[in-house]
Amino acid sequence: MTLELIFFLLLSIIAIATGLGMLLSRNAIYSALFLVLNFMTVAVFYLLLGAPFIAMAQVTVYAGAIMVLFLFVIMLLGAESLPKAEVLPWQRPLAITLSVLLAGEAVLLLITRARPAGDIAAPDAAVNGIDNLRALGEALFNHYLLPFEVTSILLLVAMVGAIVLVRKEKRVP
Repeated sequence: MTLELIFFLLLSIIAIATGLGMLLSRNAIYSALFLVLNFMTVAVFYLLLGAPFIAMAQVTVYAGAIMVLFLFVIMLLGAESLPKAEVLPWQRPLAITLSVLLAGEAVLLLITRARPAGDIAAPDAAVNGIDNLRALGEALFNHYLLPFEVTSILLLVAMVGAIVLVRKEKRVP
């Protein structure tokens, strides 16, 4: 077992733990902080894969800008603690069934497709990294412009939705 594999497994455990902490936390601020930790572990994964630009973009854009904005909105609206939700009787069995199906599918894919197919070829990009960034920028703004813009609109809609959900109705006397 190599040192890189041990580091990968340790990071995987941290990423899973922070993801579960984010999902299971009843406090929105703690949940957002768990998400920041998860973003940091994903950035370290990118560093392990040899993609320092994407790792730094992950840290600055997601863990830096977007999470600061989310924390600001959470604190501004006073939605730190979630109220006790009413669960419909069919939600829990459906969630358990879908979780078991997803886990089974993941195990099936790992068993059937996790065989090495040979040596992995190095990318054709230049060694100095400048051509890599140029190719990334051209691909992002030429071929993937629509998904890039749709993602930004989805983030905006999610923020507006969060504001609408926690907004308190004013009573008219």
